[in-house]
Amino acid sequence: MSPNGSNKEPGQEPSRRSSQARTIGIASAIWGVSIFLSRILGLVREQIIGRTLGASRQADLYFASFTLPDFLNYLLAAGALSIVFIPIFVKYLEAGDTRRGWEAFSVIANFIVVVGSLAIALMMIFARPLATLVAPGFTDAAEVDELVRLMRIILPAQFFHILGGLLSAALMAQDRHALPALAPLIYSACIILGGLVGAYYPELGAEGFAWGVLAGSIIGPFALPLFGCLRTHMRWHAALSLRSVDLHRYLLLSLPIMIGFSIVVVDEWIIKNQASFLAAGALAQLQYGRTLMKVPIGIFGMALGVASYPTISRLVAAGEVVEAYGVLSRAIRLMLVAILAAGVCLTVAGYEAVYLIWGMFGSRFTAADALETSRILALLTIGIGGWAAQSVISRGFYALGSTWLPTLVGTAVTFAMIPFYVVLRERFGAEGLAVASSTAILAYVFLLGWLQRRRFEKEAAARGAVLSAAPGMLSGVWRLSLAAVIAIGVGLALRMGLVAILPGNGVIAILVRGAVLCLAGIGVYAVAAWALGITELREVAQKVGRALRGRRG
Repeated sequence: MSPNGSNKEPGQEPSRRSSQARTIGIASAIWGVSIFLSRILGLVREQIIGRTLGASRQADLYFASFTLPDFLNYLLAAGALSIVFIPIFVKYLEAGDTRRGWEAFSVIANFIVVVGSLAIALMMIFARPLATLVAPGFTDAAEVDELVRLMRIILPAQFFHILGGLLSAALMAQDRHALPALAPLIYSACIILGGLVGAYYPELGAEGFAWGVLAGSIIGPFALPLFGCLRTHMRWHAALSLRSVDLHRYLLLSLPIMIGFSIVVVDEWIIKNQASFLAAGALAQLQYGRTLMKVPIGIFGMALGVASYPTISRLVAAGEVVEAYGVLSRAIRLMLVAILAAGVCLTVAGYEAVYLIWGMFGSRFTAADALETSRILALLTIGIGGWAAQSVISRGFYALGSTWLPTLVGTAVTFAMIPFYVVLRERFGAEGLAVASSTAILAYVFLLGWLQRRRFEKEAAARGAVLSAAPGMLSGVWRLSLAAVIAIGVGLALRMGLVAILPGNGVIAILVRGAVLCLAGIGVYAVAAWALGITELREVAQKVGRALRGRRG
């Protein structure tokens, strides 16, 4: 047995690690490109929404209409389908028993079809009373009618999202990432097309976007992975056994995700609920700021989490928890270096980014809307590292088969923070909600990261191994945060001078100011991080240097 508690011979380690790194690298590249393009399409989608609906009550209603469908999605653990199902499916693939793997898929999929169909039907029937529950601040009868109509269009889309998530999980378990990565792009493109149709026929209003959501869910998240699974000789049996061991395991692992109310998901619901009490447009401004913040989160956080999870699951299944923690920790540290740099850019050049996307060439989204949205964005960005890290940290628990702990921690943070959201909304409006959101996610991530280190230490000890003295997943976070604060301070000082030299909202002024502020902010951040001894920054610089030397050669 090797020193880390595994049965692998030492000579096998370099090639095995190289293979794992290559697998994660390819998957990360696929998901990185997909999520980047998805965020770009998402920005185009939000841009069309902003220019079509503006920061208006109609935009508020459209964004609020997703709360109930998202709740259904959450109840059926759709967002965790890949997390829960991949270990079940991988277990059979590793044993060479693909037949049992597809049997497990069939039982779980058929269960989801039955339960999902029933839940959607009930929610569509009781949409009106549920609408007043999710957005109590909307009291006008016409507004409630519009909200109910939008909800009933969007609700059926969740059926295809949920089943498509299971199909994508089956593909990812086989390290086939291309079609699952393409699905969200098709989904966003359909929403954009629906919005353009709605813009051409103004009487449709927000309904054009809602119909695009439904069509996109069928074509993208469902049809594409289904096509991919059929190409891998999927065997979907018409069987539903409530005694299935795999269904029991799926439900056991999903249950804490289904019944818990983790701050990761509930944060957006709380914000929409509380923002319904604010002036028209406040909810839309919060949503626009959140959308812009999600771009780097998706690229650096979600891509690493999705790509590394199958490898971490395999390492844990093989008993190599020390190496699994090493893969997890390194991924988070590298991600934090990049995500905080993006946070600097969004803070110092937030107004330019917001105005360029929603205000430029548009009439319904004003400069005042852009200014308020950029302030909200800056406050949301305080928590950007937490949002990106949680998608990776939580997968460490799921790989260990522990879905209860992240959910319990997230639920505890939610209930502890709800009064904070209410008080800050009453005192500071939309900006107060942004501060509450950032505070909640940071509290959750620091607590979860500390607990995860303890859990991996326990798992390693049970296997006769110990975690190395190498840096943990949150090592250096305070130094990185200090570097970001320094960069933001310099960037905001530079901003005052730039606005005086290059005022206005013209295309050239916006582009030049945005580019200069971003480059200066990231440059100061890099220098400060280097001076503070962030080793991951040196690692990134060395890789870039090697790549450049290779090209010259």
